[in-house]
Formats: sequence, structure tokens, C-alpha cells
Amino acid sequence: MSKFNDPIILSIDAGTQSVRSVFIDLQGNILEISKIEIEPYFSRKPGWAEQDPEYFWEKLCESTQKLFHQTKIPKERITAVSITSQRGTVINLDKNGKPLRPAILWLDQRLADPGRYPSKSLQALLQILNLRNSVIHASKNGECNWIMQNEPEIWEKTDKYLYLSGYLTWKLTGDFTESIGCSVGYMPFDYKKHEWTSTSHTNYKLFPVDNKLLPKLVKPSEILGYISKSTAIETGIPEKLPLIAAAADKACEVLGSGIYSSGSACLSYGTTATVQTTSDKYVEVIPFFPPYPGAIPKNYNTEVMIYRGFWMVNWFKQQFGQREMLLAQETGRAPEELFDEMIRDIPPGSMGLTLQPYWSPGVRIPGTEAKGAIIGFGDVHTRAHIYRAILEGLAYALKEGLMRTEKRTKIPITKIIVSGGGSQSRQAMQLTADIFDKLVEKPHTYETSALGAAINAAVGMKYYSDFSSAVKNMCRVGEIFEPVPQNRDIYDKLFNNVYLKMYKKLQPLYSEIQNITDYPQKM
Repeated sequence: MSKFNDPIILSIDAGTQSVRSVFIDLQGNILEISKIEIEPYFSRKPGWAEQDPEYFWEKLCESTQKLFHQTKIPKERITAVSITSQRGTVINLDKNGKPLRPAILWLDQRLADPGRYPSKSLQALLQILNLRNSVIHASKNGECNWIMQNEPEIWEKTDKYLYLSGYLTWKLTGDFTESIGCSVGYMPFDYKKHEWTSTSHTNYKLFPVDNKLLPKLVKPSEILGYISKSTAIETGIPEKLPLIAAAADKACEVLGSGIYSSGSACLSYGTTATVQTTSDKYVEVIPFFPPYPGAIPKNYNTEVMIYRGFWMVNWFKQQFGQREMLLAQETGRAPEELFDEMIRDIPPGSMGLTLQPYWSPGVRIPGTEAKGAIIGFGDVHTRAHIYRAILEGLAYALKEGLMRTEKRTKIPITKIIVSGGGSQSRQAMQLTADIFDKLVEKPHTYETSALGAAINAAVGMKYYSDFSSAVKNMCRVGEIFEPVPQNRDIYDKLFNNVYLKMYKKLQPLYSEIQNITDYPQKM
């Protein structure tokens, strides 16, 4: 338990769905939390996802003010602040620090023209190496490229080009600094050296943003700046507290789940589902797709992503879960809790119903032509079987990603830790243990991103000498799920004999659908 005079860290988690402000002690206990739901984005055109940068700041202030208003903890015990946020969301500021346009979120689907790079001759070489689509995909998805091409007057006025994390850091401190751990997206960033690139680097040619527009980079656990006087008035955070660099939400989630060395994997059951590992070695699990900066300095997080992930639970809720949504309103329970009860008696394997969760396609794995699929329908199947098949399909896809990671890193994974909203589902946790055939742990807290940011602050403030000791003191296991042998055997056969063969068999049909409908749009 936290001692009365022990230091407390304010950890801010600015996610896609909400902003959380959390008081965390040096034992990793969540003492108090303030959660403010946010409108994730608005769409001025189909496929666009934007939000007013000031809206993010207003909601952050609302969250911190609410926390300080409700707490009885003396402000003197708050010794440091750390922040983590959604990654890949970009903001243009003018020379006065005013947003020039809405922020473009990581969910945005607009595409730029690939321009003159790569050249036609280079494209031919990349085609031989099976890398052309990857490079063209990156160039088209670069938000900076779209703005330069379609809003040149905005780019001309841009004095700073920041991620959301860098924007919030500037609002908190008045300094244009950014954590290396937050550098995930389409920027001229060297993922191997963890620095902004030179003009000769491939990533600069893909995303030609002048270094003078970019913030100063600092390592996770170093000081980004100090809470300014005006910020103290707006947020309630005490003036002059140090803001300690953390990392993007997924990287903090890995650290907050207790993973600080190789041999363990974090499954993030969030809006985007991922399987991640951490290492001090640079390894591309998928060629040309770099590992991202970890929440520990000089570390890399490998990642295999299922873009829609547990968004599919929300998709199911909207399309098939009206009954549970109404019942949830009447009883005060979460719809997801009712879904868990709905599938309690559905047998493992969903009576053969097998789902491939490619509602949003990949680039290399799967290809851009990929689509979602459910096979194996019979007259016994109900919406409950579909829901369980969604959970199973996501676990299958992440297991395939983990196998790919182990093959590339040559490091066997002995421990699985699951975090994110989906970890609250006991059915999802149990089937994960069964499908992976491993003990699966759930951390002691759901707020693993906030906890990871707090660990960065604890190390930065020298409360712990290193990340190993910080994790050992601030992270612990909440619950363990063991594989059930008969369930494991069913899943093993379905995974190897059915799921792993689905994409290869369906890929020609996906390509035909793409050719006929132009959806998904070709690179």
C-alpha cells in the first residue's frame, strides 16, 4: 500500500476514445483516476478522420481539473508528470503556435499522390524485391505529402509539424520537445538510430519534412520540460513539476504490462489489436516495416498489427447487439459483459465457424487486396457463434503474428501478457490461453498505458535505478489463465488445418473482388 508521504506520479493517457488522468504511486497502485470520453474524430469527407487540436487540449484540462477537484491527496505529493498518447496523429502549427488545420488522426484513410519518389526505375527494382507496394503505401499514407499537395498554403505557413504527443507537450511546458518513444508514423525518422533523418535518408525522401519544423527529441525517462504557469492555471497541475518523457500508448502498454526484456509478448486487445515484443536489437518482422521505439531508451518494439482489432467488438455491437445494448441501459452493465455471458455455452471453435479478421487490409501481410471472411456456416450457427468466432479469429491472427516474430527474432516467447479493453473479457482471455497453448497473464491493472508512462517517470526521477527494478516493484500479475487441454487440441487443428490455409485459398478471390469493385483501392 502507498505510504502517506510517498511520491505520486500524475500519468496522463490521451487515447483515441478518452483522456485519462491517473495518480499512480511507486508500487504501481492506481490511487485515483479521472476519465473524460472524447469524440474521436469528425469526417469532412468519407474516409477522413480529423479533430480540432484545441479539443484534445480542452479535454486534457477537463480531465486533470476533475482529478484534482475530486482528490484528497495533497498536491505536494505529486512530484512528476508523464504523458502517453495515441500515435500517428499529426498537427500543423503556425509561428504563433496556433493550429493551421484540424489534426489528421491515425485512423484517416486519405491518400496522397506518390509523387516522384520512388522513381520508375527504382519501382521496378522494388517490384523484384516485393517491396514496391510497401514503399508506395508509405508515400501515399504520409499526411505531410497530402498536405503539401492539396493544401500548399497551409504547408507554407507551417512553423512546427508535430505528433499529438509533441503538441500536448508544448501546451504543458511551452517547449517543442518530443519523446523518441512517441515517434511512430510517417515522418523523416530513422527507426534504427532513433533520430530525425538526414536529407539523403529514404524516409526523408518519402516524407520531406524539414528538420526545423520538427521538435527536439529526448529519450524516454528524460525531462521534456516543466509545467508552465499558464498550464498550471488551465490544468490544476502544480507549476514547475517536471514532465518526464514516456512513449506512445502501445509502447507504454508493453512496459506497463511488465515487459522490459525479450522472451515475453504483449497482446494488446484494444481498438487496434497487436502482438509486441521488446528488444535491444533492431529486427524487422516484416521486411521494410521497422520495429518502433520502445518505452525504454535504445529499445525496439516489434509489432504485428490487426488494424481493426477489438474495434470488431464494437462493429458487432452496432450491427447485431441491439438487444444487449438495451439491456445494458436498463441494468447499468456493459454490453461486452452481456456478450461474454451470451457465448459462455458456445463450444471452442464455434462449431467450425472460422473468421479471418481482415476488415481493414494490410500492405504486405496480408496484401492490399485482403478482405474479411467467415466460413463454415451451418443451420446451428447464431449471432453468439459469430461473436465467439470474432474473438477466436483475432487470437488466431495474433498467434500467426507471434509465430512470425519468433521466426524473425529467433527468440522463443515463453510468457504472454494481455492488456487493453478486451482483456476484461474472461471468455477472450481463456480462449487466448487455449489458442496460444500457453499460460496467459492479465496485469493487476487495466491502465497499463498510464502505468508504463508512470514507470518512465519513476526511473527519470531516480526513484528506481533502472527499468528492471521499477517494473518488478510497480507491475504484478492480476490473474492467470491456463490452457484447457481439450480446447487446445480443437484450436490447434482449426488453426493449422483451416485458419492458416484460408488466406492462400481466398487470396485469388479477394483479388477478383478488388479488380471488379476497386475496393480496397489499389496502390
